[in-house]
Amino acid sequence: MSFSSDVKEELAEVIPQARHCRIAEIASIMHFSGQIGVDGHGEITVGFNTSGSSLIKKGFTLLEITFNIGKSLKSTDPEFESLLDLVGDGSDPVSGLILKNACCKRAFLRGAFLASGSLSDPDKGYHLEFICPSEALADQVTQVCADFEINARKTERRGELIVYVKEGEMIGELLNVMGAMNSYMDFENCRIYKDVSNTVNRRVNCETSNIRKTVTAASRQLEDIRFLEEHGMLDGLPAPLREAAYGRLENPDATLQELGEMMDPPVGKSGINHRLARLSKLAQEKRK
Repeated sequence: MSFSSDVKEELAEVIPQARHCRIAEIASIMHFSGQIGVDGHGEITVGFNTSGSSLIKKGFTLLEITFNIGKSLKSTDPEFESLLDLVGDGSDPVSGLILKNACCKRAFLRGAFLASGSLSDPDKGYHLEFICPSEALADQVTQVCADFEINARKTERRGELIVYVKEGEMIGELLNVMGAMNSYMDFENCRIYKDVSNTVNRRVNCETSNIRKTVTAASRQLEDIRFLEEHGMLDGLPAPLREAAYGRLENPDATLQELGEMMDPPVGKSGINHRLARLSKLAQEKRK
């Protein structure tokens, strides 16, 4: 199964103890994918527009334990009236009265993700999204995420309204908020591993680049010093330059710091670099 399916399977097992949280979650599910109709016998049918078994199982479980809605339901039954009062017009957002508490907002997001959410495999990238059936619901998901300091954005793709989160840290927090604790830990472990790997790779690349620059500079310095030597110019140089020249010839792989420490007295990186630059300048002038 995909990582997204694993998250939904875990969320489907989360059954809120408080009735107000169950109401918030079933309200969210019904707004995002619920269906209410009448069959040929005049009985009310309640279902979900999805092929996901985790949502179907969770949805009917919540309907049964919260509203005592089983397999059959008539339009005159009080349970049906309670459900209609809860769902209202599907184009409207979930009632703000249902989402007064933080725990109910968590349940709302959990239901929305079960009904319309998806999440990319963290090994490949960071992207979590909700497909929203209306502008009002898209705005509501964005606002509820903001209540938990999660930066969700809204866009339109192929005629569908999408609310999405792309930052890895924010996605991890959203999994935590929805109650997918095992998935949250798996996601964070993957994210930390990727961050450490990226940091190590950057450092290795930086070190490799520095080594390459050092080798290139040392090769150029050796070439200039040997040119001066071939033309009998080294012995006539001032003592500091002559010492730097022979030091580089004898230690072609030494760094500037190591080379500076070999001088008598020792000099810093800038000091030895200045001497080598003067040697290169003398070589360039001689070549001209």
